[in-house]
Amino acid sequence: MTEISRDLLQRFTDIVGEKYAIDESGDQTHYTHENRDIYIGKTPLVLRPANTAEVAAIVKLAHETGTKIVPQGGHTGHVAGGVPNDTNDEIVVALGRMNKVRDLDLAGDTMTLEAGYILENAQKLADENDRLFPLSIGSKGSCQIGGNISTNAGGTAVLAYGNTREMVLGLEVVLPNGDIWNGLRRLKKDNTGYNLKGLFIGAEGTLGIVTAAVLKLFPKPKSRDVAFVGLDSPQKALDLLQIAKGGAGSSLTGFEIMPRIGIEFVLRYQDQIRDPMNEPHPWYVLMEISSNRPDGDASGMMQEILGEAFENGVVNDAAIAQSITQQDDFWNIRETLAPAQKPEGGSIKHDISVPVHSVPEFFTKAETIITRELPNARICGFGHMGDGNIHYNISVPVGEDSEKFLSNRLRINGLIHELVLSFNGSISAEHGIGKMKRDMMAETKDPIELNLMKALKKAVDPQGLMNPGKVL
Repeated sequence: MTEISRDLLQRFTDIVGEKYAIDESGDQTHYTHENRDIYIGKTPLVLRPANTAEVAAIVKLAHETGTKIVPQGGHTGHVAGGVPNDTNDEIVVALGRMNKVRDLDLAGDTMTLEAGYILENAQKLADENDRLFPLSIGSKGSCQIGGNISTNAGGTAVLAYGNTREMVLGLEVVLPNGDIWNGLRRLKKDNTGYNLKGLFIGAEGTLGIVTAAVLKLFPKPKSRDVAFVGLDSPQKALDLLQIAKGGAGSSLTGFEIMPRIGIEFVLRYQDQIRDPMNEPHPWYVLMEISSNRPDGDASGMMQEILGEAFENGVVNDAAIAQSITQQDDFWNIRETLAPAQKPEGGSIKHDISVPVHSVPEFFTKAETIITRELPNARICGFGHMGDGNIHYNISVPVGEDSEKFLSNRLRINGLIHELVLSFNGSISAEHGIGKMKRDMMAETKDPIELNLMKALKKAVDPQGLMNPGKVL
């Protein structure tokens, strides 16, 4: 640990101005605390630059003086990727002021946004121009485009549109020496050498700071149908997924699985949310079909899919939304599932993925492990079944001490991740690595892959100043 001198801190402050620098005498809590307070860091200075030139000046000064930098977006992550370490020798660079629309190209179906642009505002911008920006995650009201790119965010639309990586055409990045790489190309085809933008998507700020991006827009669906389906098991959900893919193809834009206990958490958490079905079911699927035809095409596909599923004994019951408001209500249940677990007490969480066909077997084997290791724990496994990403969370038994329960976190993480790897799955499907999963990745990733990552890091950031201690 090397203390940063007051003179150097003042030089950094002068780049953005006193108004946009927060030293230790100010309230830095938002920037130093991970949102679950598992990790709490310390920084002598938070800088809030207004533009790419200021970011480049900050990074150039850091490069010249050997000062460590922690880039930060909306700070909504779950793996402490944007939290400074507790050594008090890292400067946080928060990009929230960089929130301009640089370009909107409707003919080319792209928008160019700065890194601090809020995701929900990006969705609204697309919608106002009769387009769709499909990236959607629970923190959409506060997460930022730069953070979405740096973590390669997933969400509920991956099934149809892919994750963030598939939505990025070009990037502007401040490199670790302060140079600005202007890769803001709007080209659908460009085979001139290495895919450089791919290095920075999902790199969590360890290779540079994303300051702007060219993002793809899609046709806005003309019709949409949403159904809440009750069924007996994850295997039945998989059977329904196969029927839905056969009947809707690329028009299947959502397929989320939830257990009954998750619905009960939501109903306790928000009084205004109603149970979508008259009778409880062990498992539920939220299914969405979208179409570019306005003639009820989505509704027709939904009716045919559910009809076949009923005939084959796959589903027990289904409620089809009768209005846009009800469609949003159904989705609100799914989006409320994660925050609804917090009032239930301590929760041991996992963000994993396995091959889609292995999801039912994963649920069965994981439940066996938890029942053996943590009797009476409440299992709430839910998520994006259409792409194999499950948020496998375990809540403290009713009446037991949360702190004592959470002392099992690392042990249970290890057992669940071992199971995931037996399916050739991933210990981090969409949340990233950050600090929380850094050592887990080192223990589980192929050594050749890990060495390639280390070689890239050393080549691009030889001083190791960009978000140190994260990912690698």
